[in-house]
Amino acid sequence: MVSLESIRTPILADLEAFDEFVRQHFSSDGRLLSEMLTHVLSSRGKGVRPMIVMLTSALTSSANNRQWVEGERNCTMRTYLAAMMIEMLHTTSLIHDDVIDNSDQRRGRPSVNALWQSRNAVVLGDYLLARTMSLGMESAQYDLVSHIIGSVATLCEGEVLQSQHTADQDTTRQDYLEIIYKKTASLISISASAGAVSVMAAREDVERMRRFGEALGMAFQIQDDILDYSRSAHTGKPSNNDLREGKITLPLIEVLEQCSSAERLQLLDKLKQCKTDESAVDFLQGVVEATGGTALAARSMQKYVNRASSILAEYDDSPYRTALMNLCAYVAERDR
Repeated sequence: MVSLESIRTPILADLEAFDEFVRQHFSSDGRLLSEMLTHVLSSRGKGVRPMIVMLTSALTSSANNRQWVEGERNCTMRTYLAAMMIEMLHTTSLIHDDVIDNSDQRRGRPSVNALWQSRNAVVLGDYLLARTMSLGMESAQYDLVSHIIGSVATLCEGEVLQSQHTADQDTTRQDYLEIIYKKTASLISISASAGAVSVMAAREDVERMRRFGEALGMAFQIQDDILDYSRSAHTGKPSNNDLREGKITLPLIEVLEQCSSAERLQLLDKLKQCKTDESAVDFLQGVVEATGGTALAARSMQKYVNRASSILAEYDDSPYRTALMNLCAYVAERDR
C-alpha cells in the first residue's frame, strides 16, 4: 500500500517550513486561547489538503521544470499562505462539526468541545477563520482570498443539507453526491486549484486542478463512508457512527436502491432505532455487508479515483505528478 510518507517526499522540506509558518501566525498571549490553539495545531491529522496545495503548485509552476533536488524547497510563501488558509478553514469546519454532532473525540484525541465546552469551541473556530482571512488580506493576496473564501458558504450549505436529509430520512443518491461535494470535495477541489493560483499558473491549469481535486475529494469522502461500516478501520472514531447519527451514506443507499418498498421502510425504521439501540446498528451493518453495499460503493469511489488519475496523466512525468498519482491510490486503499 502507498504510504503518505512516500507521497510527501518531494515536498518534505516545504512541509517542515509550512509547520513553522503556521506556528508563527497562530499564537496568543491569552492562556485559554493559547491552550486551545496548541491542542488544535498539534492534532491537525494527515495534512492532506496543504499537501495537495503544495504538490499542485509545484506541478503547475513553470519554475519547477528543473530537476527535483532532495531537501530543497519548491514552494513560495504565497503557496504556504494558500495552504494555511485551506488548512485552517478545514480545521474550523471540524471544530464546528464536533460541536454540532456533540462528538467527544477527534482523531483519537479529546475534541475541543469536550475539553473546553461548546461555546469556547465555536469561538475558537470563528477565531481561526477570522485570523486566516485577515492574514490573507493583510498580505494583499486578494486573488487567493477571493478564490478560497467562497468555499466557506459551500461547506455551510453542505452541513445544512445533510441535517435536512438526515432528519427526513430521504437521502437519495443525488442528494448524497451533492452533500459530499459541498462538505468535502469542494474544499479539496479548492486546495488543488489554489496551489495553481498561488504560482500564477495558466487558467487552464487552475481549472484542470479544480476538476482533479473535485474527483479526488468525492473519492475521499466515499471511502470515509465505506470505512465507517468497517469494524477493522483505524479512523479514530467508533465504527458505524453514521448509523448512530441517522445518516444515509452511499453503502446504505446502494442497499436501499435494491429493496422493495416494504424492505426499504423496514430498513429506514431500523435506522431510526440506531440512536438508542445497538442491536439495530449491528443489524444494518450486517445487511449492508451481506448485500454488497460497501463493495458497490467502492466501485463508485474507484470511478472518481480513475477520473482524478486521468487528469494528472495530461501532465509530463515528474516527482510531483507521481506523488499525486500515489495520493489517488492512497485514497482508494486507505483504512484510516
